[in-house]
Amino acid sequence: MKEQEKTEIKRLSDRLDALNHKEASVIAQGDPGIMAQHREEKTSLEAEIHRLKNLRVAKLSKQAQQLQTLSFSRPISKKEQADMGALKKKVRGLVVVHPMTALGRETGLKEVTGYASRPF
Repeated sequence: MKEQEKTEIKRLSDRLDALNHKEASVIAQGDPGIMAQHREEKTSLEAEIHRLKNLRVAKLSKQAQQLQTLSFSRPISKKEQADMGALKKKVRGLVVVHPMTALGRETGLKEVTGYASRPF
C-alpha cells in the first residue's frame, strides 16, 4: 500500500510537470477554452497530490505516536545492528527505526533507535 501511494504521487507529479512544460504552447495558442481546461486539469492534479501527501504524513504521524507509546527506547549499537536477527529474537516486539527513513526523519532521530515495551 505504501509503495502504491508513492508511485501514484510520482505519476501525478509527472503529469503536472508535463502540463507545466506544455503551458507555454497553450498560452501561445491563445484559445480561452483550451487555457481554461489546462488550468482546471492543473488545479485538480495539484489538489490530488496535496491530498495524497497529507494522507501519507498523517499515517507517518500515527506511526510516530505509536512508537512514543512504547515504554522503552535506546540507540542500537553497530555490533547489534550487525546481528539484527539475534537482537529481534531476543527482544520480542522490537521496532527499529533508521534516521534516514521517513519515520526517522519525522521523529527527529540522529541514530538507529530501537523501541520496545520492555528494556533491552
